[in-house]
Amino acid sequence: MPNHRAILADVVHFTVPKAEAVYRMSELEELTKTYGGIAVVQTIQRKAVPDHRTFLGKGKVEEIVQKAKGWGATVLILNAVLKPQQIFNLEEALRPAGVKVWDRIDLILHIFEKHATSAEAKLEIELARLRHMGPRIFNLGAQLGRQRGGTGTRGGSGEGNTEAMKRHLREQERHILDKLKQYESLRNEQRKNRARRGQQTVALVGYTNAGKTSLLAALTKRKERGENKLFATLDTRVGECFLSDRNETVLISDTIGFIEGLPPELIKAFTSTLSEAVHADVILHIADGSDEKCLRKMKVVDEVLATLGAGHRGRLLVLNKGDLLTPAKKHELQSVFHPNAIVSATQKEGMENLKKEISGVLSPSWPR
Repeated sequence: MPNHRAILADVVHFTVPKAEAVYRMSELEELTKTYGGIAVVQTIQRKAVPDHRTFLGKGKVEEIVQKAKGWGATVLILNAVLKPQQIFNLEEALRPAGVKVWDRIDLILHIFEKHATSAEAKLEIELARLRHMGPRIFNLGAQLGRQRGGTGTRGGSGEGNTEAMKRHLREQERHILDKLKQYESLRNEQRKNRARRGQQTVALVGYTNAGKTSLLAALTKRKERGENKLFATLDTRVGECFLSDRNETVLISDTIGFIEGLPPELIKAFTSTLSEAVHADVILHIADGSDEKCLRKMKVVDEVLATLGAGHRGRLLVLNKGDLLTPAKKHELQSVFHPNAIVSATQKEGMENLKKEISGVLSPSWPR
């Protein structure tokens, strides 16, 4: 979709405040820009429940067909996770306008695909796509079977297509999982070697665009450049940080940022990439202190860590982008969130204090 024109659509309940509906749409627009698309139309429909056939109501679908033709749009992006049948029906309805249909997860997977560089991350994206697209492909097989006169009963062509696709996808998934296990075995060996050397690890986690990559650069010798966009980092990056009060180094890793609305099964597809966070001695939860939605995004990170089985790990809360905060705002944040540190990764402010905080929660210097 790079440089493609997109129509963004959402369905919200009548009771949802306007500000919330606007925020949801603004995040979808940011995701679209991150991938390289241009949002030419944004539309929000208020309904008690989404339409069971097409997610959007019939009138709204007809309106989108006309707007797509008028604006030359090539893709409709829905701010939700749609059922396979809904995607199929929407694409049929939008066929006259030549418009593809993506749900929120489709868009995020396309962004992941664009930013992944390592073989492992690419495998994990392929796994996530299989798990997301599988039911949709099954549905297509059944549809094709009916169109060709399949009876839908045992031995009918619809069931035959679907079962063949299921077998093929299961084999693909098993093949990917086998490859990912090899990477995980290698990582386990690396962890054992670090443990033998007494080298401890710190993982940076946070909502996407919280400034984790910039913080990694500020704490280590890695020359990373943070970007003001969602999911700028997908592959794990690791650097060494020297703690002067302990006279030792720790490894600090930066991983993919989290985002609201990711289903657990999609999160779990990235457990290999996120394993550094799961097994780290200490987790630094990085939040954007200048973001009005800071608390909401912090809760999303907590939920994702719990899903990964890392909810019990030792954790420090670090509020980033302190250079954008007034003294009064910093005082307010201290009172509300009680962070371990308020820093500015881009200005390298607060780094020594943060290192002391890290030292204070790590295990005693080895040998123990």
